[in-house]
Amino acid sequence: MSSVAVLTQESFAEHRSGLVPQQIKVATLNSEEESDPPTYKDAFPPLPEKSACLESAQEPAGAWNNKIRPIKASVITQVFHVPLEERKYKDMNQFGEGEQAKICLEIMQRTGAHLELSLAKDQGLSIMVSGKLDAVMKARKDIVARLQTQASATVPIPKEHHRFVIGKNGEKLQDLELKTATKIQIPRPDDPSNQIKITGTKEGIEKARHEVLLISAEQDKRAVERLEVEKAFHPFIAGPYNRLVGEIMQETGTRINIPPPSVSRTEIVFTGEKEQLAQAVARIKKIYEEKKKKTTTIAVEVKKSQHKYVIGPKGNSLQEILERTGVSVEIPPSDSTSETVILRGEPEKLGQALTEVYAKANSFTVSSVSAPSWLHRFIIGKKGQNLAKITQQMPKVHIEFTEGEDKITLEGPTEDVTVAQEQIESMVKDLINRMDYVEINIDHRFHRHLIGKSGANINRIKDQYKVSVRIPPDSEKSNLIRIEGDPQGVQQAKRELLDLASRMENERTKDLIIEQRFHRTIIGQKGERIREIRDKFPEVIINFPDPAQKSDIVQLRGPKNEVEKCTKYMQKMVADLVENSYSISVPIFKQFHKNIIGKGGANIKKIREESNTKIDLPAENSNSETIVITGKRANCEAARSRILSIQKDLANIAEVEVSIPAKLHNSLIGTKGRLIRSIMEECGGVHIHFPVEGSGSDTVVIRGPSSDVEKAKKQLLHLAEEKQTKSFTVDIRAKPEYHKFLIGKGGGKIRKVRDSTGARIIFPAAEDKDQDLITIIGKEDAVREAQRELEALIQNLDNVVEDYMLVDPKHHRHFVIRRGQVLREIAEEYGGVMVSFPRSGTQSDKVTLKGAKDCVEAAKKRIQEIIEDLEAQVTMECAIPQKFHRSVMGPKGSRIQQITRDYNVQIKFPDREETPAHGMEPAIQENGDEASEGREADPGSPRRCDIITISGRKEKCEAAKEALEALVPVTIEVEVPFDLHRYIIGQKGSGIRKMMDEFEVNIHVPAPELQSDVIAITGLAANLDRAKAGLLERVKELQAEQEDRALRSFKLNVTVDPRYHPKIIGRKGAVITQIRLEHDVNIQFPDKDDGSQPQDQITITGYEKNTEAARDAILKIVGELEQMVSEDVPLDHRVHARIIGARGKAIRKIMDEFKVDIRFPQSGAPDPNCVTVTGLPENVEEAIDHILNLEEEYLADVVDTEALQVYMKPPAHEEAKAPSKGFVVRDAPWASSSEKAPDMSSSEEFPSFGAQVAPKTLPWGPKR
Repeated sequence: MSSVAVLTQESFAEHRSGLVPQQIKVATLNSEEESDPPTYKDAFPPLPEKSACLESAQEPAGAWNNKIRPIKASVITQVFHVPLEERKYKDMNQFGEGEQAKICLEIMQRTGAHLELSLAKDQGLSIMVSGKLDAVMKARKDIVARLQTQASATVPIPKEHHRFVIGKNGEKLQDLELKTATKIQIPRPDDPSNQIKITGTKEGIEKARHEVLLISAEQDKRAVERLEVEKAFHPFIAGPYNRLVGEIMQETGTRINIPPPSVSRTEIVFTGEKEQLAQAVARIKKIYEEKKKKTTTIAVEVKKSQHKYVIGPKGNSLQEILERTGVSVEIPPSDSTSETVILRGEPEKLGQALTEVYAKANSFTVSSVSAPSWLHRFIIGKKGQNLAKITQQMPKVHIEFTEGEDKITLEGPTEDVTVAQEQIESMVKDLINRMDYVEINIDHRFHRHLIGKSGANINRIKDQYKVSVRIPPDSEKSNLIRIEGDPQGVQQAKRELLDLASRMENERTKDLIIEQRFHRTIIGQKGERIREIRDKFPEVIINFPDPAQKSDIVQLRGPKNEVEKCTKYMQKMVADLVENSYSISVPIFKQFHKNIIGKGGANIKKIREESNTKIDLPAENSNSETIVITGKRANCEAARSRILSIQKDLANIAEVEVSIPAKLHNSLIGTKGRLIRSIMEECGGVHIHFPVEGSGSDTVVIRGPSSDVEKAKKQLLHLAEEKQTKSFTVDIRAKPEYHKFLIGKGGGKIRKVRDSTGARIIFPAAEDKDQDLITIIGKEDAVREAQRELEALIQNLDNVVEDYMLVDPKHHRHFVIRRGQVLREIAEEYGGVMVSFPRSGTQSDKVTLKGAKDCVEAAKKRIQEIIEDLEAQVTMECAIPQKFHRSVMGPKGSRIQQITRDYNVQIKFPDREETPAHGMEPAIQENGDEASEGREADPGSPRRCDIITISGRKEKCEAAKEALEALVPVTIEVEVPFDLHRYIIGQKGSGIRKMMDEFEVNIHVPAPELQSDVIAITGLAANLDRAKAGLLERVKELQAEQEDRALRSFKLNVTVDPRYHPKIIGRKGAVITQIRLEHDVNIQFPDKDDGSQPQDQITITGYEKNTEAARDAILKIVGELEQMVSEDVPLDHRVHARIIGARGKAIRKIMDEFKVDIRFPQSGAPDPNCVTVTGLPENVEEAIDHILNLEEEYLADVVDTEALQVYMKPPAHEEAKAPSKGFVVRDAPWASSSEKAPDMSSSEEFPSFGAQVAPKTLPWGPKR
């Protein structure tokens, strides 16, 4: 392939002009004799000398003269200097830091210029700015404004000169500000001031001031004059195409403004220097006077519709008449009804002008063609194609279609209009003959369904029948549909649309009631489930209500049968959802929740998976004890039973069933469960479970500690008996702070009222809205009695009194410590009574109490009891070894806090002793006094760090001491075989941690090097038996696993020829994996690289029975393989790729079809054509026949392709080309001197652009 450069005549002339005549040579292509090489000067013309004189500059100095032009640099560099006294930022800790550096960075980012700052010796600032000119000027302005101190000055110039300083669109002012790096403020036009304010550096202000004064001085030289000239003579002064006025402006340098014809002003304005302006005015006056004398007018009538043709496009026709005849034509305004045209000019020229006016008026004509409006679209054609054919031939013809009218208007040159009219008429005739239209009435409600989604239906009808269907927009509410096109297509489209409409009329709309909570589930997370339903019933439209409407109605619309099917399908789906959304609540004591969850959620996960339910537990910080189970009813019941059995196993929980008539259940539960909740709270938090409403069951289940269950049962039956006889209810009100006082300590007061009257009194729960309401339930006389007693108590509480009592100041601290916790408890318990102790520091023993009389008395009594406790307080010591203190305290001190609350004592633990001195007690502080001297420790006495101090009443301290001693952990030892220890510990200690958490003990496994069988369990005595039993149970499980492992370790060897191994393994291990899974065994094949292993042995490991079954399966495969034969087929290697196919797809298809294995030779094989086919004899034969047929077919293509490539190759050259001599020149400088020819391979002599040149190494070292 050779590239050809094409020279046009112009480019050839240009190329030639760059050479001197002597340098133009003619080269003959393909000449036998080689032309002489060019001279050095021919190839490399010399550059012009620097000292060339001006005279010789006109002469061509070599071929470079005409070609080289100066190129203006796009990047410029300017240096600005800011003197020290004008610097804005002088006090800098370090140059290049602070505000100045930030400002420079901002300027660079905003303008795109590059800034470099340097500090001169005089502390002046030098700034080098590089970049494009515009960027440099903007940066300079910013530098001056932000880094240099600013001064200001005012320049007074005449107000009328201000606009010349601003310039057109403010461009002159912007340029001036950039050039001088200043800010120039010009007063607004409505401001009478003539002062221009300039802000910037002194130098910039001076420059700007000079420029402003220069502009003003220029304007002082200029003058303005106005000349009144009749409007009719303006065209003569302007001349044809404004040439005359243009010539005058050019010659005199004066600007002349003639008002346009549309403006009714007569004055012509002249602006310029006074002398030239006078000349221009004189010339205009002369023209005006001459025309006034010589010209006359004639008036002619021209149709109004023809005026625009006389004017011509942009008034060109009028200018043309003026140029040819010197006559001005005056046309009345377009809004005038006048048809009179006035011609003004010299009498002898008027005739010619009149002829031209009539010629112009009659050069255009208007015509119309009758065509039904529905055909207009077809005449115009798709995207105006049909109309474009006419307008391209006759561009001056204007064709106008008016909507709703049965005509087309044509306007243009008469001849062109006639031709266009004929073409349109023939087009209309043709369309009327072969086109038809029909209008059909279809209810507008069905229109959008006829159109279909994204116009799918209507577009299909249009394309299928080649018609146009016009459906009115929804806003019109019109039923009329118009079909236009081929008569046959129109009828077919009409039929189909009417069929669709009739089908829609037979459509059915059905409202399906589905609870809104299921809508989201039916639709699916990303709409995938509703898509499935819509795909199943494509003719049914399913509409879900907006979630905000809270509606349960889902609308289905479509053919009756389809809607019915879809309804049944969705109802079944909803029934499944309802079945799966059955929910029950199970109350479980809070302390057992962690056991139900299990370690890492193992228990709850297992229950969820096995029962196929959703189980929700309350949050850890919540007071709720209820666990909610959701799913199918049977599954929920099963999960509930499992959860309750866990609770029953963990605690002494009794369960009692009580038979109460179902009709009483609602009244026993009470409003929002208030009544039943009061019984549960009163009886120690038992759980009472009523059957589901409507089940008809009378059985009520009570669950909890045995004593509490009996108590709750008695109360429930008593209440049911009352309800059956006759129940009466009364509500009374009392302030919430009185409730605790009315209930009394441990419910004593309210129990007394209940026992005396037999009525049940229910106080509001924390979550109830009305906290004042107390409900009394029972027989009417009992309720009335209880009401009287309670109202008397409440009335007493409303009588506020103030009383005082004496309390020894030494006890005051006990009441006010911990932010007055004791006083807060008294206030809560005794109806909000206020107790005031004297301020600390005063020795007063008077304590004031304010509140209801009964509450004050009760509070005084309680304070007296506390004082008696404090005075009767004793201190006891309880010796427990320090190593058990942490265990006794419990997590976060919970156990000790419980004992403190239960026995109303104070417990103090000693400070921890890290390294006590041998035989000596460490000195400790007691009430701020140091032990003065160490005393010898009695070997039998406990250490100081082991003694826990208990303070309180004597009997309470003794009970608390017993409780503390019961918390001391005990250790027992359990015999466990050493080889099982690692399994008990589990992976990363998980097994032993699980047991310790479950039984709340510490389990110590001996170190492996001790080889001991004894495992120590440490914990509370109550937990040790359970822990020991759990550990022994785990040992049994592990021993059973060991036995099972031994049975699973049975090994069986099968001898199989190695060549069958790949077939037994299968593709990607599919066959062997199937055998392994089916028989639950492990199958090991011999390692090919290991020479010591017998290569025909396959090892099967597992249960003996399973290994034998797996062996039989392998031998069965081997038996099948032994029946197979292998045959080699010679197959031309050129067709191998075609037979194999892309990624082996074709050959896999053949192998699957004929149930054979086909192997192709590897690259570099001795016989590249040998293909091996393996399988059953009859399958092998069929496969070989098939691939040989394929070979024959593909080989024909290969031969054809190779034959064609012979002609595609370029002809081979018989003679080898002579080696290239490279580029040769004559008379080079090195040819006649001692200089050496340049080395073209040297990067130093011929360097690359932009690359660094390595300096030549000289014998005496590098150049300096």
